Amino acid sequence: MSYMRSRLITLWYCLFLLFITTNSLAASDLLPSWNDGPSKKSIIKFVQTVTDQSSPDYIQPADRIAVFDNDGTLWAEQPMYFQLAFAFEQVKTLAPQHPEWKEKQPFKAVLENDMKTVLAGGEHALLEIIMATHAGNTTDEFSQTVKNWLATAKHPKTGRPYSDMVYQPMLELLAYLRANDFKTYIVSGGGIEFMRPWSEKVYGIPPEQVIGSSIKTKFEYRDETPVLVRLPEINFIDDKAGKPVGINQHIGRRPIAAFGNSDGDLQMLQWTVAGSGPRFTLLVHHTDADREWAYDRSSSIGHLDKALNEAVEKGWTVVDMKRDWKTIFAFEKK
Repeated sequence: MSYMRSRLITLWYCLFLLFITTNSLAASDLLPSWNDGPSKKSIIKFVQTVTDQSSPDYIQPADRIAVFDNDGTLWAEQPMYFQLAFAFEQVKTLAPQHPEWKEKQPFKAVLENDMKTVLAGGEHALLEIIMATHAGNTTDEFSQTVKNWLATAKHPKTGRPYSDMVYQPMLELLAYLRANDFKTYIVSGGGIEFMRPWSEKVYGIPPEQVIGSSIKTKFEYRDETPVLVRLPEINFIDDKAGKPVGINQHIGRRPIAAFGNSDGDLQMLQWTVAGSGPRFTLLVHHTDADREWAYDRSSSIGHLDKALNEAVEKGWTVVDMKRDWKTIFAFEKK
């Protein structure tokens, strides 16, 4: 009898170990494109801590808010922000309706593919292009235009659709968080109505969970149909200090986790960690010139300087893309 009892105890112990190991591996396997290392371990440790009901740091699902920058954090942003590529393409599409653009800057430079001159015009020139290509239509018309562009446009370096330029490790991270009852939001300096038409299909983030910069709209009737018309006036800039403001306006809860890649995300990360209880912040550091791009402090796109210094000083998680990611884009596997 004692022999059988001993065998049963041994069997139950082995099953218990198998259960523990399997569950541990399951968490790890949800991030298969991440190399084992400090970054991956810090993510899993945080999620396990705030979802463990026996932990003093347990957080209710309603408060599990995670916010993500888009450009450079969820998808690539080089050699230029993808929304700018869209705006430049729209200038060429709309040019027949505006013959004056052939001699008027910055439109003349766009039509001649003179990006140096366009960018030399600074924020004013880019804003003029955005207003000319993003306003005057209805919200439904603009949404369809974005969808049509995304369905056909190709990235200039890879030749892939822009929707293929998303980071596979970040898609896995989004899925991992949602599997643990986190609600995931995009908080981007990009246009809110540029991102909403495709965010759910690409990231699994529905349009109501997208926060971004916006232009003003007004209600009116067109052909006896009520519509919202986009106006050539700035409504809100969701960048830098604007990001915490946008989060508060749209969500009404302080996030417990924030993810970015540039100084434009610094205030969002600072505001997140200033809350009580466990907090998690992460910066994606672009260090892989072979598979993607390597840039930080001297880059005009995705400029990462002050945020990187603060991350090192305060112990935030910094993802070294070259070291931490087995795969950057899903198409690499193919």
